[in-house]
Formats: sequence, structure tokens, C-alpha cells
Amino acid sequence: MWKEENNRLYKKFEFNNFSEAFGFMTRVALEAEKMDHHPLWTNVYNKVEIWLSTHDAGDIVTEKDRKLSGKIDALV
Repeated sequence: MWKEENNRLYKKFEFNNFSEAFGFMTRVALEAEKMDHHPLWTNVYNKVEIWLSTHDAGDIVTEKDRKLSGKIDALV
């Protein structure tokens, strides 16, 4: 479940290994590029953390972030 905190949507994903995490990140990157809406994220081994906010709206959560979060969830 995505949490809204500090004007960002946040979610942590955990996978079986680094390859699965990296594959997920690749799929997210392709969707984000299509939307021209890029996440702030980190990856350490099998964990991926993602923060979404809309920079050109003043770094707040907008419908664009909610749409991308739904697309990201569909990729897991």
C-alpha cells in the first residue's frame, strides 16, 4: 500500500534477489518514461523504495503520481 507522507507517495518493494528487483526497476523506468514522470528511488540488493511527487506542481502529490503508482503496482 502506498503511503502519502511529506508531500510524496511512498512504497517499499521486496523481491527474491537483485535480478528481480532490477527487472522491476527496468519495467518501472519504461512506464515512467512513457509518462515523462520519473520517480525518486533507491535499490539495495532485493529492496526497491520509491517516492513519487510532481516537481512542476511544487513537489506535491498529484493525479500524475497516483496514476504512475497504479501502473507500478501492476508491474509487480
